[in-house]
Amino acid sequence: MTVQQFDSIWDAIEDSPAEAANMKLRSELMIALKAHLSKAELSQSEAARLLGVTQPRISDLMRGKINLFALDALVNMAVAAGLRVELKVTSAG
Repeated sequence: MTVQQFDSIWDAIEDSPAEAANMKLRSELMIALKAHLSKAELSQSEAARLLGVTQPRISDLMRGKINLFALDALVNMAVAAGLRVELKVTSAG
């Protein structure tokens, strides 16, 4: 049996480096949004109004349903929540 090591779980389970990178960014945004909303102690309805989405959408976010969120939607939600989103691009080498 060969043992493989990966930088992240996404590298291990996604089919391509591009898909893994997308999932890494989406998961980071979801974690940051969930932490921000929890810290603010907003109800899901209040959070939905703040972010301009529905309450069921906030429920999906809080339950970590990453497959339901596109990267651009998460960026929009983070900015609406008052978070600053930065992207750092470096050489893969």
